Amino acid sequence: MYDTSERVRRVKIRIRERHRMREKLLLGSLFSLCMLLSFSLVAVAAAIRSSGMGTVPGLYGAMLMFGDAGGYVVAGVIAFMAGVLVTVLCIRYRKKTEQQVKNSRKKMEG
Repeated sequence: MYDTSERVRRVKIRIRERHRMREKLLLGSLFSLCMLLSFSLVAVAAAIRSSGMGTVPGLYGAMLMFGDAGGYVVAGVIAFMAGVLVTVLCIRYRKKTEQQVKNSRKKMEG
């Protein structure tokens, strides 16, 4: 049988594992959402282009969204992707600093 300190240590390890699994699930969900939105934007752009709407013959098939909103849509998608990227980088940085703190505490203890 384990003593109390060993049980507490095992519980803390399990809690960290579950937290990491939850973060991986959240990160995968955000990535999937980002890809879904990107592909849907491409599909909408392809649908508009194939229907003949939004093309200007003199501009070599350049696509214009209805009411000149294409630039806003593209800017929004780029901003969303940049936000996801910054979020992922912040999560990785936080994990790295937590790992460094944990390693420094272990060195101090042992």
